[in-house]
Amino acid sequence: MRHTLPIAPQFYVTAPQPCPYLDGRSERKLFTALQGENAERLNDTLSKQGFRRSQNVLYRPSCAECTACLSARIRVADFTPSKSQRRTLRRNAGLRRVATSPWATETQYDLFRRYLDSRHADGGMADMDIFEFAAMIEETPVKSRVVEYTAASDQGDARRSLVAVCLTDVLDDGLSMVYSFYDPDRAGDSLGTYIILDHVAIARRAGLPYVYLGYWVPGSRKMGYKSNFAALEIYKGGRWQDIGDPADHTAETHPLSVDPIAEQVARIALPEARPVKG
Repeated sequence: MRHTLPIAPQFYVTAPQPCPYLDGRSERKLFTALQGENAERLNDTLSKQGFRRSQNVLYRPSCAECTACLSARIRVADFTPSKSQRRTLRRNAGLRRVATSPWATETQYDLFRRYLDSRHADGGMADMDIFEFAAMIEETPVKSRVVEYTAASDQGDARRSLVAVCLTDVLDDGLSMVYSFYDPDRAGDSLGTYIILDHVAIARRAGLPYVYLGYWVPGSRKMGYKSNFAALEIYKGGRWQDIGDPADHTAETHPLSVDPIAEQVARIALPEARPVKG
């Protein structure tokens, strides 16, 4: 006899807190736990609906009166780098990439701290210690990789230095860039852009159609760079669509722009029931 085991995660909403992207607004997230043998299927399914992973949690914005945060992904097959992006690829041609299991190191943490202190000293991660950093990297119930980029030092290849890191999830339809950081002293090398371009190359080689970039927020300088990538799609109105002209998307608020939480949850598509023998 065969039965089906339903996958029914419970969804919750965080309390409002200051928005990290747009001044004067409050942020609220809809989230669910990511655990158990069905974690990868849940991550794959919800990522296609605008969710992101943070350790053992999947979340997406659910702010009152605001729908500015839009999940973004690059269509790998249609992507062509711009002139400035080609220059970035040439500038960083000497970097070496190594993809490893999600394991945190002191070298990674030292680079992470320098990155935060230089670029996000007042951000939500500013006080993260090495144990919290290790949890961010290692607490993953899905297929994840740490992608490290090293550069030759004055002593040559024998003493290469770590210049960039990206924690990456491998989805059934693409790569999800969970979090990346890089050497702030190499600001002129556009390492953030290079990491994205390299992930497009990795996805293309692996036959994966998308690279998920997280959230694009019109009106936010922190997130504006994502609209510089060709073949960019955003998740808006319950479907993926080409971004078109970024100027057509605004961060304006409206009291009826956000559906009630119960309606949002009711529209979330979950993985199909898994047949089991009984």
